[in-house]
Amino acid sequence: KQWYQRRVRVWDVETGVEMASLQGHSAEIISIQFNSLGDKVVTGSFDNTIAIWDVETGHKICSLIGHRGEISNAVISYDDALIASGSMDKSCKIWDSRSGQCLETLYGHTDEVLDISFDHRGKQLLSVSADATARVFEMGSYKCLSTFVGHEREISKGTFNPSGKRVATASSDKTVRIWDINSGKCLQTLEGHTDEVFSCQFNYSGDMLISGSKDNTCRLWRDSHAAKMAEAV
Repeated sequence: KQWYQRRVRVWDVETGVEMASLQGHSAEIISIQFNSLGDKVVTGSFDNTIAIWDVETGHKICSLIGHRGEISNAVISYDDALIASGSMDKSCKIWDSRSGQCLETLYGHTDEVLDISFDHRGKQLLSVSADATARVFEMGSYKCLSTFVGHEREISKGTFNPSGKRVATASSDKTVRIWDINSGKCLQTLEGHTDEVFSCQFNYSGDMLISGSKDNTCRLWRDSHAAKMAEAV
């Protein structure tokens, strides 16, 4: 099928011209992210590997190999120093983006890791799992700083607020929860969706959050501990 090509295409958004075609994975590509300079792309695939690509040449720089299950997400820190990957093998891995060396494997989840996210400083990593928990790990020491327990079903998405002091998690239990990293406590449960919530994201100032659901709606929430705005969109 046309969509099943196991490649990434890079496009010029002004002209619509294809700039590069990145080929090398042997299964579906599930995640894509540019580095901060825009000259490299990190991809994660169901072939259990992560790849780093040169955008200008389209050549693969290296493959990051070590996971024993499909990759759910691969992200690069804002200073481009670290790459993190989450996998169906229940673990996260931290990689040196320049050498490709695996620096640490993070354990703790008892089911598939479904999403990961760096904070804006690249000092903390959030992981969320089908085990209905989320964890925050400190980079450098790789210690688990907080474990968030409260969702009733798997968590599909997690994100930091801009200050890095709170996280939001979206779950199949139809809710979004806001958590305090230091205390590990749930500050607010955002209820209103009528089906699984697959996505959530803070705005740049951190005073609003948007959530997207299988119920075909997005909802906007305002932070005053995140009291909901009046209507869905």
